Amino acid sequence: MKTFILSFISVLCLAQITSAQYNACAAKSSVTEKVAVETRNEATGLTEIKYEERAVQQKDNFGNASGNQYDLAIDGAFDGQTIVVLQFYTGENFDFEKPKAALKEKGFSIYRFSNAAPSPKDLEAALSKACQLWVISSSTQQLNDEHAEIIKQFFYSGKGVYIWGDNDPYNADANFLGKKLVGVTMSGAFYGGKNVGFKSDSTTTGMKENHLITTGLEYVYEGITISKIEDPNQQLIPLVYSTDGNVVTAIYENQGQRLIFDGGFTRLYCNWETAGTGRYVKNAAAWLVNYERFGELVLSDDLKK
Repeated sequence: MKTFILSFISVLCLAQITSAQYNACAAKSSVTEKVAVETRNEATGLTEIKYEERAVQQKDNFGNASGNQYDLAIDGAFDGQTIVVLQFYTGENFDFEKPKAALKEKGFSIYRFSNAAPSPKDLEAALSKACQLWVISSSTQQLNDEHAEIIKQFFYSGKGVYIWGDNDPYNADANFLGKKLVGVTMSGAFYGGKNVGFKSDSTTTGMKENHLITTGLEYVYEGITISKIEDPNQQLIPLVYSTDGNVVTAIYENQGQRLIFDGGFTRLYCNWETAGTGRYVKNAAAWLVNYERFGELVLSDDLKK
């Protein structure tokens, strides 16, 4: 018996797209590929070809499927879409360039305010042209109630929000906005620094398998210094449990609204090349576009043709 990996495997996901912006492997953490298996029919003496689904053989150094075709969204899917970033923590060479480059692969452009909050008027103007908002906290609260009301209306309209904090005290605006939007906070200071696999019923660590955000991810980096999420009213769905057994990343998806609440912003600039970070960032942004709600309104012109 001979086994051949098909020459078109690298575009397999694209050939089976079920929705215009997603690869066919969407929501599959452990990605498979079609393999041609040549067998000899002993009764007829003829050679037959059968196709089997097998785990992707091309993997990176951390065990994740290698190649952008195994991301959630196809490259360029969101050309013309803008992410507004409020980056209040900018220490230790955190210039957002690596996330920006990764997000550009999917077509996103970045409009970034750094160090200080814009005026409410300027924030509202920026958000009027954006598909989602990312807020990266510092140790001092930068946003006020007027900012929060603008962000709340943006969120209620179905536009995605990603709230990033980190170890105490670097979660001031994360907690301010988390309470305002969905009644959650984060706290603590745990040193992580490890890669995690899948969470199962028998483990206390790992990520949620087969979610759109964890497409193509069998391992992901937890961050260095991280917080745990406090969700007293169980508004969120845990996405990643860190190696201390606490939830470090969780998602909100209800009434057409999407939000990610994350206690490990160090992933955005520390050990960027470690397991899964680039793919995770791209997948998260693609999910926050909320294509399932807005559909063709968010596609690039090329994909509408």
